[in-house]
Amino acid sequence: MKTENEERAGLLYGIGAYGMWGLVPLFWPLLKPAGSVEILAHRMAWSLVFVGIALLAVRRWGWIGELVRSPRKLGLITVAAAVITVNWALYIWSVNTGHVVEASLGYFINPLVTIALGVLVLQERLRPAQWAAVGIGFAAVLVLAIGYGQPPWISLVLAFSFAVYGLVKKKVNLGGLESLAAETAVQFLPALGYLVWLGTQGTLAFGSHGAGHTALLAATGIVTAVPLVCFGAAAIRVPLSTLGLLQYLAPTLQFLLGVLYFHEEMPPERWAGFSLVWLALTLLTWDALRAARRSRAAMEAARAIAESAAAESAGEAAPGDAAPAPVRQAP
Repeated sequence: MKTENEERAGLLYGIGAYGMWGLVPLFWPLLKPAGSVEILAHRMAWSLVFVGIALLAVRRWGWIGELVRSPRKLGLITVAAAVITVNWALYIWSVNTGHVVEASLGYFINPLVTIALGVLVLQERLRPAQWAAVGIGFAAVLVLAIGYGQPPWISLVLAFSFAVYGLVKKKVNLGGLESLAAETAVQFLPALGYLVWLGTQGTLAFGSHGAGHTALLAATGIVTAVPLVCFGAAAIRVPLSTLGLLQYLAPTLQFLLGVLYFHEEMPPERWAGFSLVWLALTLLTWDALRAARRSRAAMEAARAIAESAAAESAGEAAPGDAAPAPVRQAP
């Protein structure tokens, strides 16, 4: 059973992970004049370096042999690497071209997309409140599409790519560090090849704008790996319901940065669309907490019944209740 100190530490790790993910829009603009694709390539290449160092420190290598012997898992890892590449590339481009608010919307609607994929792919059954939340989310997308004059494609691609990524990772069933190491191993050679090609063209930003800029490009690996390590530490210490609430911290911080720091426009139709999304998430969170309470109550009731039955069995077998032993007469 987890101690109070462990849960407190897990909460801090979770806040740290989602807080770093929420503040990462401040980091990507620092890497200019490197283009978005070069930044992505550095992120993929340096992530493998830093995750490899972390695995070396904890000495966890046994999973590699098991993964190599499983073509199905290798295929899923390749799919995960491809999907997260799309997600990373679009997110970096969005931040560096002034679409932070729209990117934050993608992570707000991600839980709704994940639920929809659960129904379509895994044939999961939804509770009425979940259906209502998905419906409100769909209405929000329609409102935003009318306001933009086109679907909010940045938000939708980010939401769907991350939802598919989560679905694939669920099927692979690897730890956070191990999974990232495998995915970046798939990404590494294409990323390195692209960086080498940029070098031959004389357009590589790495090493061309001072030591500080070079160090920042290398730090993309740390920016990727450290929040994931914190998330992994939180996941084993706090309940899933707590993590579910913390996940909204990242897009909330991104939204606030987009509005207050980057001064992106928020016309009325955008406020209307975001308000509907927030309403859907509020409904979803309420339903999840209610379901968690019912589940805990059912478990406690089952445990109480089991303890009562065990006590009754022990009472029936007590020495005082046993039948008297036959008297042996003297010969």
